[in-house]
Amino acid sequence: MASLSAEEVREQLAGAFPGIVVPSAPAVPAEAAPPAKHGTVKPNFLATNDTVVTAEGLVDAAIYLRDTLGYGYLSDIAVVDFLADGVFEVGYRFYHPEGGESLVLKVRVPRESPDVPSLTPVWPGAHLHEREGYDLYGINFVGHPYLQRIYMWDEFEGFPMRKDFPKQGDKYLDEE
Repeated sequence: MASLSAEEVREQLAGAFPGIVVPSAPAVPAEAAPPAKHGTVKPNFLATNDTVVTAEGLVDAAIYLRDTLGYGYLSDIAVVDFLADGVFEVGYRFYHPEGGESLVLKVRVPRESPDVPSLTPVWPGAHLHEREGYDLYGINFVGHPYLQRIYMWDEFEGFPMRKDFPKQGDKYLDEE
């Protein structure tokens, strides 16, 4: 059964691909965090124990997880909008066929240019997940063979899951 920790994955990726792993402040367990007082403590939502890699190194890291470490199942791709920090975080969850804990790779890209290389050419199971990330958040998965909307209609303007998407009114509803 595969059981690599995020720290072990970071070490292996850093050894195989120097400069690919982005240093990140580790997440602080809730019981160790200082008590929050209204308006005085801003939590660091970008702190994580997961492995964060550069966008340019994502494909190499994913192939390494699959071909070298044996994590052959890409379960899902999720996007988080950190509006206050000006970044999108794209998380990829991988499982080993023999079982064990999942591994998560994360990529952070600026909101102004959310370009992430597509895993679809090397990992066909990423196809629909990437289309969902594009349709709802506007993540541009560079190299995707068919990056089109999957939920919203073609004429829809904007990306409805972004935190700055207008929540009031809907210009697509008839006002009768």
